[in-house]
This record gives sequence, structure tokens and C-alpha cells, in this order.
Amino acid sequence: MERLYESQRLAIWYFWTAIALFGAQLLFGLLAAYQFINPDFLYGTLNFMTNRMLHINAMVIWLLMGFIGGIYWFLPLETQREIVGIKLGKLAYFAFVITVAIVVLVFLIKQFGKGDFFTLWFITEGREYVEAPRWADIGVVAVALIVAYNVVATVLASRRLTGILGVLIVDLAALFGLYLAGMFFTPNITVDQFWWWWVVHLWVEATWEVLVGVLMGWLLMHLLGTPRKIIEAWLYIEVMLVFGTGILGLGHHYYWIGTPPYWLGIGGFFSSLEPLPLVAMVIHAVYDAGVHRLQTVNRPALFWAFAQAFGNLFGAGVWGFMHTLPQINLFSHGTQLAAAHGHLAFFGAYVAANLAIFYYILGKTRVKEGYIMNGAVWRIAYIGLIIGMFGMVASLTVAGFAQTMIERASLGSTWEAYIQAQMHPWMEHAYRWRFFFGLIFALSYMALLYDLLTAGKRVEQVKEAELAR
Repeated sequence: MERLYESQRLAIWYFWTAIALFGAQLLFGLLAAYQFINPDFLYGTLNFMTNRMLHINAMVIWLLMGFIGGIYWFLPLETQREIVGIKLGKLAYFAFVITVAIVVLVFLIKQFGKGDFFTLWFITEGREYVEAPRWADIGVVAVALIVAYNVVATVLASRRLTGILGVLIVDLAALFGLYLAGMFFTPNITVDQFWWWWVVHLWVEATWEVLVGVLMGWLLMHLLGTPRKIIEAWLYIEVMLVFGTGILGLGHHYYWIGTPPYWLGIGGFFSSLEPLPLVAMVIHAVYDAGVHRLQTVNRPALFWAFAQAFGNLFGAGVWGFMHTLPQINLFSHGTQLAAAHGHLAFFGAYVAANLAIFYYILGKTRVKEGYIMNGAVWRIAYIGLIIGMFGMVASLTVAGFAQTMIERASLGSTWEAYIQAQMHPWMEHAYRWRFFFGLIFALSYMALLYDLLTAGKRVEQVKEAELAR
């Protein structure tokens, strides 16, 4: 086992906190999924809107924490020195955790009431997906700035600027800057939506996609020994396509706030191109490793890297392209088809990446040199999570088709049409299947949690038993 840098110990704190929030995301997601079947469940105590809000915001925060943990793990390896400002980094971690805890408690306690400047700053901004109050927004920006300072100061101190580090620094600037777009306040709903999409689409999809490209690049180099030139070549293409296509990809959202119709086609086409370089990078690395017979001692990390590549391809690429085709999007925008695309895209692109990196870290911190990290529990969790996710996505896709046909194409997008679609047997059956596969996903998370808590220990027991024979 390797001697750890202080920043790598901090990375482990981030990952364990992220895994705990992953569980919170699943809990509130299950409650919301059941309330689609039984709307009266916990009504007045823990309403659907609160469960859905916590489900989505917990996902955003735990994935972001995992990314920051990945930076703190790989950065000292890349620069070959301890991170500059590590005490500031630890302070930011505690501030981040306390902020998240307070925001969640406020969401649980305060669910109704009028909106004014006080609630904007201290309760919720009231904007879908960006509900955190203003003070918490400032906290998120402060944490992003501290991480950016850690990276830039460390690179300057090391006097080593690789292509990956260059991409990371540019991306962190965008990660900080684009989030500010969501902090404007205007009573004009069109102007508000214009800037809101810069956070929801470009901040989450573009800057995160590049950040995951950096982290997966480092992972593949250390896990499979993939040459740096391959990683950096695909990463440069990733930056060009994600930022180039991401900005134009906004068009399929802007169409719905009043921009000309041609934005629907432009946005749909360019949005679907975003994940291609990252998928190509992983496939290229796996092919290259296959030539060398996949000589890795960390099977869970390798298989989660596979899941990242193909989940990203199908979730962000195939499901995204299918949903954003102009002829379809005219009727499907905002339906359960969007939820199906979102579930698979986030699972493939970001959840799988975080789990691959976390398993890699556990392999480095718990398994002795020469031992193989493998076993049955991680396979059960891996297969269960994938089956659960694809089951939910399939159910939501069926619901989305029914909703598109009944609510949009047949009945004309009225409020009554929405209610009739929700009560139609095709959608009700789909919601039950979504809840069933959600339960499978949650049970698989429990297996994953058990495996993460005990990973490495069983490896040594098996190895010691073999040596004792």
C-alpha cells in the first residue's frame, strides 16, 4: 500500500461523504417514485415536491463531492508534490458539509410559504434544480474557488504543467464562472430561464463532462497504464466538442422560451455530440489494455470504467439524441422521456466515473501490492445497479412515449390533458415498474455500501488462506 499525501486523505473524506449522500438521493428518489403511484403517501409531512427536490440536489452535491475528491487524489500524483493550501482545502470540506446539512434541514422543515428576498437568501431560490438559497450558492462558489486555488498554486509550485493539468485549470475557471449565471435575479421569466439554462445545461453537462474526462484520463493512466498522449489527444477533442457543441446544444432548450424555431434543430444535433470523445477515450484505453490482456489488479474499478463509457454513450448520446430530435422534441419536451434520458446519462457519465475512482482509491489504500481486488459482492452490486437503472430508464421511456402521445399529441398540452395522461393505465403501469426497479437499485446500493466498507479486507483473508495452505 502506498504512502498517502495529506490531500489524498482529504479525497477519501470527500468520497465517503459522497457515498452517504448517494444513499440520501436514493431514499428521496424512492419516496418520490412511490408518490407517483400513491400521491397521498406522506402528504402534508414530506411532500412530493420536497422529495423530488432533495433527490435531485443530493445527486448534484454528491457527484460534485466525488469530483473534488478525485482532484485531491490524483493532483499530487500528477504534480509529484503535496497540494498547496491543503489546510484551506480541509476548511472548505467542513464548510461544504455543514452547508449541505443546513440546507437539507431547512428544506425538510420549511416546505411552504410566500417568496420574497428573505426566502431567496435563506430558504430557497424556488427555481427547479437550482433551489439552494443564495448564501449556499455563495458557499458552493467559494469551495470551487478554493479547489481552483489548490490546483493552480500546486501547479505553479511544481513547475509542471501537463496537458491534463491545463485542461483542468481551464475547466475549473468555467466551473466557477458558469455557476454565477444562476445567481442573477429577475422577475422576467424568459430572461431568468435564459441564464438558468447556462447552469443547468452548460455547468452540469459541459464543465462536468470535461472534469470527468480529466479524472477518467488519470484513472486510465494509473489503472491500465494508458499512454498519456492517447489520453491528452482525446481530452483536447473533448474540450473542443463539449464547449463547442454545448453552447449550441442549449438551443433545444431556448426554443421553449421564445427563440426562433431553427434553434430546436441546431440544439438537438449539437447536444448529442457532447459525450462522443469521452466514450472514445475509454474505448481506446480499454482496447489498448486488451492488447496487454487487461493486466489490472482492480477489477471493480475496471468494470465501472466500462460502465462509464457505455452508460455515457447510451444515456447522454443515444437517449439524448432520440429525445432531442426536433420532430420528437416538439412533443416530448419535459415529459418522462427527459427523465429517462437524465437518469441514464447521469448514471453513465458521472455515477460510474465516481465509483470507478473510489474503487481505485480503495485498491490503493487497502490492498497489498500484488493482491487482486475482486470478489462476489461488488459483482452483485454492479449487476444490480445496472439492471435497476436500465429498468427504471425503460419504464420511464414507456411512460414518456405514452405521455407524449396522450398529453401532447392527442389532447393538446392542457392541464386537463396532463392529468388524464398521468391517470392512464399505460403510465400507471410504467410508474409501478419504475418503483420496482428503483427498489432493486436501492438494494444493490446496500450491497455496494457493504462492499466499499469491507473492500480489501476480504482480499487479504483469501490471500492469507491461500498462502497458509
